[in-house]
Amino acid sequence: MYNCRVSAPKARRSPKPQERQRDADRTRKLILDAATAEFAAHGYSGARISAIASRAGVNQQLISYYFDGKDGLYQAISERWRQRESELVPPGTPLPEQVRQYALEALDNPDGVRLLAWSGLEYTGPDSDLDHAPRSQRMQGTVDHIRELQAAGRLPDEVDPACLTIMLMAAAMATTTLPHVIEGVCQVDPKSPEFVDHYAEQLTLVTRLLGLEPA
Repeated sequence: MYNCRVSAPKARRSPKPQERQRDADRTRKLILDAATAEFAAHGYSGARISAIASRAGVNQQLISYYFDGKDGLYQAISERWRQRESELVPPGTPLPEQVRQYALEALDNPDGVRLLAWSGLEYTGPDSDLDHAPRSQRMQGTVDHIRELQAAGRLPDEVDPACLTIMLMAAAMATTTLPHVIEGVCQVDPKSPEFVDHYAEQLTLVTRLLGLEPA
């Protein structure tokens, strides 16, 4: 006769706290990546939580659990961009180099640029713009810097530093916001790395010619 002995099932090991944290961080990243792509493709109004969950491959309830819904998710993306921006243009970066780096984001972070463009298209007032105050505060630093250069005699008094800041920002985003114009005028693919790099260098040159580089 055979002696059939049934082994007791092994107890399931509970995940360690650091393992649970790694899983949570991974899930949050998956959701944020998916949300950035969805918001960039459809804007805030057109984005759907169900589509974000599908892109991320997670249960829709996890989005509410980690981010407390659509607004919280958008604010988390804005915070992620602020962290990216601090790496992109650390304090003390000359303005021409700042403009060049922002222009190159069309290659390095196209969804981020599209997201910013969408926020402008959907804008109906400060209450509709979840990143209004933080963005305004960040851009005020550039306005103040240009004003300092103006006080040092690098720019004519007639130039409005705030308007010039907006012009530079709009120019840096042009390969994303005006691809049809670029293709018609320049006869190139506006998304090609070669053109984006050339365009970024041209913006840097113009910014230097305007006198926006420290002496």
